[in-house]
Amino acid sequence: MKALEGGCLCGNIRFRAEGVPGFPHTCSCRMCQRHTGALTAAWVEYPREAVTWTGPGGAPATWRSSERSSRAFCPVCGSSLGAIDDAPVVALLTGAFDKPHLLPLKPQSHSYKASRPKWWHPEVTA
Repeated sequence: MKALEGGCLCGNIRFRAEGVPGFPHTCSCRMCQRHTGALTAAWVEYPREAVTWTGPGGAPATWRSSERSSRAFCPVCGSSLGAIDDAPVVALLTGAFDKPHLLPLKPQSHSYKASRPKWWHPEVTA
C-alpha cells in the first residue's frame, strides 16, 4: 500500500504514514472521549519509523496521558492527531487523514463499549 497523508485543521502539523495501517478500531474510553471531544474515536496504528512529520510545524505537541502514552495535537489550532506510545507505535486518528474514507482505515473492532452512552451504537462490521 502506498503512503497515506493527513494533518491538522490549520496545516501546521502534517504527516505521511507508510505501509498498511494496523489495528483499525474505534474506542469509547473516557480518555479518547476527552482527547477528541467525541463519543467514539477511530484509530489506526503504525510503527513509529513509518510515520514522518512533514508540515511546517514539525512533530505535534504532546501531553503525557498515561504511563505508556502521550496524546498528540497541533499547538496552533488544537486539532487532535493521535497518540505517540512509548512502545514504538504512533496511533493516528482516522479523521486526521486526508482520505479518511479509504478501506484500510475502516475499523474492525470497538473498544470500551461500556464507556459509551447507552443510546450510542456505532456500527462496526467486517
